[in-house]
Amino acid sequence: MRRLIPVLLFAFTTAACGGSEPAAPPEAAPATEVEATSLLGTPLVRMTDFPNRDQLDANLAAADAEYAANPDSVDALIWLGRRQAYLWRYRDALETFSQGVARFPEDPRVYRHRGHRHITLRNFDAAVADFEKAASLFAGQPDEIEPDGQPNALNQPLSTLQFNVWYHLALAHYLNGDFEQAARAYEECMKVSTNDDLLVATADWYWMTLMRLDRKAEANAILARITPEMNIVENGSYHRRLLMYKGIETPEALLDTTTADDLTIATQGYGVGNWYLVTGDQAKAREIFERVVAGRSWSAFGYIAAEADLARMR
Repeated sequence: MRRLIPVLLFAFTTAACGGSEPAAPPEAAPATEVEATSLLGTPLVRMTDFPNRDQLDANLAAADAEYAANPDSVDALIWLGRRQAYLWRYRDALETFSQGVARFPEDPRVYRHRGHRHITLRNFDAAVADFEKAASLFAGQPDEIEPDGQPNALNQPLSTLQFNVWYHLALAHYLNGDFEQAARAYEECMKVSTNDDLLVATADWYWMTLMRLDRKAEANAILARITPEMNIVENGSYHRRLLMYKGIETPEALLDTTTADDLTIATQGYGVGNWYLVTGDQAKAREIFERVVAGRSWSAFGYIAAEADLARMR
């Protein structure tokens, strides 16, 4: 399978899920900083006009000061990188996490976070390497809760280190078109999807992966675990997509573009477009993927996946 590796505008060092991105992209994009190049060859610019920009800036300043005061703290370094990423300073975050890899090479968390930013910047092979390294470092160890950068409605973190490593490793393989490897990683991710939010996040991408492999019986078995009554706090979009795959929701209901913002269109649009693709309507799938990438929420996984599929359709 051909790998999708973009030519980036900048040289980089070898540097669910929940709560890791701004709630929505801004309504305007006055930024001129180019962070990367899309898989379709277009520049990806940094957004700056966030509704909560003052708070994001204050959080970053506090994280910067904390790391300056505690340069030997891996937690301080990780939070600095995360706060940079919340402001779409993805290249800065990648560099910060690369410093973490150099300084704390036995801590799987720095590889987990750097791998995530490699995905954002379309460096999929580098992401795979980071997540595989992280998995090797925590092998045989108990899982641990990952703190949220943006707390959910319960103010209770729902995801874990091991979940995020397997989830993002599988995603990196999926984006590369390596669906066999993606399925293996999603199988591991299901083992650590210990609540309904994590289950639906994994199940959605796992179902899409199995359908790409024409393993429909296994895909249907995934859907058997999905019900309308599940206790969902964060991942309502994934839950609704799964209900659509089961025939309970409709594609039209999920992709109401009259009120949806760019992030919703990217997330729901990719799921709907993929559903059309795996059920045989490639023209409709392409139409929806093109609608997704016409938006500005280019850090969303659905947006990146739509790019990858459109690149493969060329």
